[in-house]
Amino acid sequence: MIKKVEGIVISEIPYHETSKIINVLTKEDGLIGIVAKGAMRPKSPYMGLTSKLTYGYFHINYRDNLSSLIEVDLIDSFKNIKKDLIKMSYSIYLTDLVNQVYKHEQNKEIYSNYIASLIKINEGFDPLVITNILELKMLDYLGIRPCIDKCVNCHNTSDIVTISSYRGGYLCKNCLNNEKIVNIKTIKLLRMFYYVDISKIEKLEISENIKKELNMFIDDYYDRYSGLYLKSKQFLNKIS
Repeated sequence: MIKKVEGIVISEIPYHETSKIINVLTKEDGLIGIVAKGAMRPKSPYMGLTSKLTYGYFHINYRDNLSSLIEVDLIDSFKNIKKDLIKMSYSIYLTDLVNQVYKHEQNKEIYSNYIASLIKINEGFDPLVITNILELKMLDYLGIRPCIDKCVNCHNTSDIVTISSYRGGYLCKNCLNNEKIVNIKTIKLLRMFYYVDISKIEKLEISENIKKELNMFIDDYYDRYSGLYLKSKQFLNKIS
C-alpha cells in the first residue's frame, strides 16, 4: 500500500552495503521503520533526506513490519540546529527522550510538542529553556507529573514559596522544612512551562539565575522518578 506520512527521522541504521533503515516518528502512525535503498551511496538523492532530524512527508510502500521509501517532500532540515553543536546536542537529547516517552504512551501531542520544540530551537530560542519546557510536559506521559497547582503537602494554593523535587512539587510556607526557597518567578514559570503552547512562544526573557533554578529542579526530578538514563543527556551535561 502506497502511503504518505508526515514525520521526522529519529535514528538511522546501515542496512546491507549501500542502504539504511530509518526510524521515523510520524504524526498519525507512530514509529515506522523504513528501508531507504541505496541511501548510503554518495550520489543518492536519499542521502540528505534520510539523515537524523529530517522532517518531511515520506512517501512509502507501507508494510506492518518494515516499509520501503519511495520519496521525501522536505518540510525542514533544521539547518541552524545541525550547524551548531550546542543546539544539536539539545535536539538529540530531546529526540532520545521523546523516543523513550513514546514507548510509555503513544500520544499525538508528544509528536506535536517535539516538532514545535525543534522549530523553536532552530529559530534561535534558548535551547535549555525549550528543553526544560518539553521535559516538563513529558512527565505527564511518564505518569510522574509534579504537583504544580498547589502545595504538595497541605494542598494550599497560596503562599507557595519553593519547589522540591524530593517532596514532589510546590511547597507553601507552612509546610517548609529545610528546603531552599527559590525565586517567585521560578515558581510561576514552572507552572507556565507546563501549560504553554510551545508553537505559540514568541518571546523568552529569563534570567540566568531563574533558568538555573528551573533546570536544577527538572533535572533532579527526572533523576529521582523517571528511571531514564540517556547517554545524550550525559553528553549534554558535559558540553553545557
